[in-house]
Amino acid sequence: MGPVPRTLELFYDVLSPYSWLGFEVLCRYRNIWNINLQLRPSFIGGIMKDSGNKAPALIPRKGQYMANDIKLLRQHVQVPIQFPKDFFFVVLEKGSLSAMRFLTAVNLEHPEMLENVSRELWMRIWSRDEDITQPQSILAAAEKAGMSAEQAQGLLEKSSTSKVKNQLRETTEAACRYGAFGLPITVAHVDGQTHMIFGSDRMELLAYLLGEKWMGPVPPAVNARL
Repeated sequence: MGPVPRTLELFYDVLSPYSWLGFEVLCRYRNIWNINLQLRPSFIGGIMKDSGNKAPALIPRKGQYMANDIKLLRQHVQVPIQFPKDFFFVVLEKGSLSAMRFLTAVNLEHPEMLENVSRELWMRIWSRDEDITQPQSILAAAEKAGMSAEQAQGLLEKSSTSKVKNQLRETTEAACRYGAFGLPITVAHVDGQTHMIFGSDRMELLAYLLGEKWMGPVPPAVNARL
């Protein structure tokens, strides 16, 4: 019998492009490293407010850097990511609360679908510049991810319930307790210790903590399939 897998919690919001990058990398390594990956849909707006942080794009130099960074990371991580045309309206005004409540409902009712539905929502906002706030847009993402129309509609209705709202709030508060000031964060539980790692560019450090081998954002086994 081999060693027990180490638990990794990935706290993310589909409004965060770096969350998508970290999500894809960890999903690629899930069957390579000895880990139990737990996806934790969170609300970045709550984390930013709780920590007193500001979105990087609100600072002009950071915003310009981020735009260039995303272009390079699109190639390096091999994720079809690009900025929405009206970035400020999409990210800062429309937000992601409805989408993250929906993902919370998915996680509660059909956790096996969470990865695919999350990815489809990222594809909408960060690849095809489509809406993720309107009910029909959320339903379209869920159905594209393989969910039946009936399932998706049922989850959309449940996403406005107190149970779902409270769960999203609790998950967001858990991220804050770990020390989150933005997303994504990866929380590694290793040898009785808890390590919080911010961002999508600390995977080599995460590998070191786990005692695993880092083979880049696209490990050979995955690269052969891309």
